[in-house]
Order: sequence, then structure tokens, then C-alpha cells
Amino acid sequence: MIINGEAMVTPAVLEAMAGTKDERLREVTAALVRHLHAFIREVRPSEEEWEFGVDFLGRIGQANSPTHNEGVLFSDAVGVSTLVCLLNNGADGATETAAALLGPFWRDNSPAVEDGGSIVRGPTPGPKLFANCQVLSGGKPVAGARVDVWHSSPEGVYENQDPDMADMNLRGRFTTDAEGRFRFTSVKPAGYPVPTDGPTGDLLRAQGRHPFRPAHLHFLAYKPGLKTLITQVFVDDDEHLESDVVFGVTQALVGGYVRGEGPAPDGSEGEWWSLDYTFHMEPGDSRLPVPPIQ
Repeated sequence: MIINGEAMVTPAVLEAMAGTKDERLREVTAALVRHLHAFIREVRPSEEEWEFGVDFLGRIGQANSPTHNEGVLFSDAVGVSTLVCLLNNGADGATETAAALLGPFWRDNSPAVEDGGSIVRGPTPGPKLFANCQVLSGGKPVAGARVDVWHSSPEGVYENQDPDMADMNLRGRFTTDAEGRFRFTSVKPAGYPVPTDGPTGDLLRAQGRHPFRPAHLHFLAYKPGLKTLITQVFVDDDEHLESDVVFGVTQALVGGYVRGEGPAPDGSEGEWWSLDYTFHMEPGDSRLPVPPIQ
């Protein structure tokens, strides 16, 4: 089709794509073109602005590395990751869900840890945390589920971000017992700023937004026959619960972190905390996500 005016561009592109054999691909790409062209017509970017936007997208890809995924970070920071999560969980987004973002720091090779064991693998100053968790489905215990746990340090960084931290520190993989329970010892996590040295950080600064996430633990529960549960459990007194930079906090994900009194359960002295939390898995597809980092 020879283009004769801007009004012909969108129909021409849609016509060129109409022969796409994969029905879902045809549906998605056609919707993308319609909405993208409508966006362009609404904001009418200058050529310089369009070049800047294309360069921004290119910088997102260039900022990826084996230990950092800028694409996931950008998707999180503009709320797309949370929107996709809510649309795909909790009665198609009609109800609050216990699912949450995978985030950019999950690794698929965390070492196995015995029930009740510690995921602290090197010097990590901070108050101890004793977690007692259970996984249910339809009110019944889920035995033999794989549960990955990972979180930031009390200084607000993940082990792959700190060259001085032990490899796989604050990461572990557990298997639920006959009652669906797993227990572990760690340190109380802290809130932290998302990385701001890339294009996502430039966007946050331009928008006058802070980069902080409230303190949380990450969990991934997997068992064939059940929908993989990816979630986070937030510390209930964190100052950024209502202003999470990635919009990931729902009420169901705020846990009850309780400050201990007297000697810790392991007999040690000093400040310690406990967390009791129950996870609920639904029937569905069991699959592991693609790791954002190695």
C-alpha cells in the first residue's frame, strides 16, 4: 500500500500483519500497533523526542547483565509487572491475591537447606529472624513443595550486588514436610533503593520519585499440579509500604513480624524477630519462571 497521509499508516501496518498464522501473536501485535499509533497521535512527539525514546529503550537492553535485569526493573517501576500479576491471579484480578512480583534478583540455583536451617552464609550483621511457614491448597497441607527464599541484607542489598558478601547469602531452597511446613533462620531484611544507575533511575529522577522498596522476603513455591506461587511478605512497620516504587504491596502480603522477648529460640542473645505466615496455592500450571539473573 502506498501511503498517502498519516491516516493510512495504521491500516497499512495492520493489513501487512493480517496474515500472521499464530492467532495469539496476530491478536497481540495488532493491539500493540493500534495502541502505539494512538499514543503517537495523542502526544505528537517531535522527531527529537522520538529519537530520545528509542534510545531510552535501547539503553534498557544495554543495561542488562548476568547480575542485573534492567528490563524487569523498568517494567516494575511503571507498574506493568504488578498489573500483569494481578490480572493473572486472584480471580482474574477481581480479588486480592497472595501473588506478587518475581523481581529482578531471583536465581534458580539456590542451595538446598534442611528444615529449620539458616540461609545466612557469611558475616551478616543484623537482628535474627526465625520464620515458621506453612503451604496449603484448598485448606490442606501441601507436602513436598519446593520453596525458594531470598531477600536483601539488613543493609538493603542482595548478595549479587555486593562483591564482599558470600555467594548465595540470604538464599535457600526448602522442601515442605507432611504438614506443608518449612522453617528457616535468617536476618531481618531492610528496605532498599532499586538500582538507579541506569535508564530506570533516570526516569525516577525526572519524575521526582523516590527509589525505595519496603523491606520484604521473597518466596517461590512450586509443585506439579499446582500453580506456581511467586510472592513477597512485607515487614509491617516499613515506612515505604504505601509508596513502594514498584507498586507491589497488597494488604494480603503484609506479614506480622513480631519482635521477640528474652533469649532467641536458638539460645542466642540480642534483638530477634519471628514471622509466622501461611501461603495458599491454587490448582493450575506448575512452571518455573525464566531467571532474571544467573
